[in-house]
Amino acid sequence: MTTISVMLIVPDAEAAIAWYKDALGAGELWNLGGVAGLEIGGAPVFLHEVNPKNPTEMSPDEAGVTSTRIELFVDDPDELVARAVARGAKLGSPVVDHEVPWGTHRQGGFTDPFGHNWSVGDSSPLDRVS
Repeated sequence: MTTISVMLIVPDAEAAIAWYKDALGAGELWNLGGVAGLEIGGAPVFLHEVNPKNPTEMSPDEAGVTSTRIELFVDDPDELVARAVARGAKLGSPVVDHEVPWGTHRQGGFTDPFGHNWSVGDSSPLDRVS
């Protein structure tokens, strides 16, 4: 079995847990104090607090850049992006219609308060393209 998970480095794990719960509706799977497992709509997302002893574990804000975009697919991307922005995320691309091989796809995005880029769409290409 192969599993890929996302672990986001954040400056303050407890603040990040609270924000992801409030803004994205995340559920807490476990919390080890500084390292936590969350789920958003059944998809796991892990958080790890910055480790000053490991220079490879910097948050995007500390590094000054992020090159990863987290893709999240929900029934109502407009509502989720608006809720995230209302709770302190910075709007990226507004949610708009995109024509793709499987039809019209609504997608937009934001940068969360911890520097991570999120793209939010209404359907996953993994469910549509064979």
